[in-house]
Amino acid sequence: MVKIKEKFLVSPYLVFFLIHSMQVGVGMLGFQRIIAKSAGYDSWIAVIFAGIAVHIIVWMIYKILNHSNGDIIDVHREVFGKWLGGFFSLLFCIYLFTMAVTVLRTYIEVVQVWIFPEFKGWVFGFFTMVLVYYIITGGFRTVAGICFFSVVFPAYIYLFVVFPLEDAQVRNLFPILNHSFLEMVKAAKDMTLSILGFELLLIYYPFIKNPAKSQKWAHLGVLATTLVYMFAALVAVLFYSAGQLDKKIWATLSMFKVIVMPFVERFEYVGIATWFLVILPNICLAIWGASRGVKRILSVKQRKVLFFILPLVLVATSFFKTRQHIEMLNEYMAMFGLYYVFGYIPVLFVITLAIRKLREKK
Repeated sequence: MVKIKEKFLVSPYLVFFLIHSMQVGVGMLGFQRIIAKSAGYDSWIAVIFAGIAVHIIVWMIYKILNHSNGDIIDVHREVFGKWLGGFFSLLFCIYLFTMAVTVLRTYIEVVQVWIFPEFKGWVFGFFTMVLVYYIITGGFRTVAGICFFSVVFPAYIYLFVVFPLEDAQVRNLFPILNHSFLEMVKAAKDMTLSILGFELLLIYYPFIKNPAKSQKWAHLGVLATTLVYMFAALVAVLFYSAGQLDKKIWATLSMFKVIVMPFVERFEYVGIATWFLVILPNICLAIWGASRGVKRILSVKQRKVLFFILPLVLVATSFFKTRQHIEMLNEYMAMFGLYYVFGYIPVLFVITLAIRKLREKK
């Protein structure tokens, strides 16, 4: 285990912002249609199911890490050895790299569809990577600061989600629980891509002062995310008919179109511009985690790893040109995240628990 110097550590309460800022991203702009396919007007309840599942995984992550006092790299070495553990750690880095590509490419698509159809994605991607490099080279405390401001500054945008409630149809909510338990679980599973990001706790855990004390803040961050998604899903259910919701790829952005103000004609433009502050920590923290992992595995400087990863992210985003390609990227990322977070982490939890029990007996 590598001991992190005191000056590089962050306070436990910042875990709230690290968790919440990673879970709220581009998924918030259009997740309602996806979960409504399985649970219809009960989809807002499925969000609660997903939130409970995340709370359980966060508890498992703390159980895994509290005993090792290291990150996922240390746990893999302890459980699987140097080479096999290094392989599993490298897979985690690839997973984080793919997360950064998915967030960046999806946001570029939103800008191209809603504001600038002829917008050159690689130009935006290039300047974003320059900004990300500047933030990450400032150290983890700088990345944590960006996560904090990405929660605080754009918070005003949530106030405008209530505007569509002027046209709300309360009867859409009834009858409640009109779908089976399996349909609810499937809708919760479809939330996977939107709620990913909290698992980065596996890599930045050693950078937290008194990390065991940060667990309550992690759960509060998950709770805040669950409430935000549940409210957004509930407003969409009240505002749209079933047929409309099935066709709205970006349901949240479409609701912004009903907001009328004397000084802003197209409020969705404001929403999209503001949302860059929301997705920035998604990209920064994911790339920081991937570069940090590679640094630990290969024993190279993180700055050198960034010079390799950042251009690779930019190149990877250029391969996904059409809506079908981007949707495929999102589907594969969701599937990868589902298997990793809700499959691999519980298995790792059981294995580490068993190994520690055996060591205690010996």
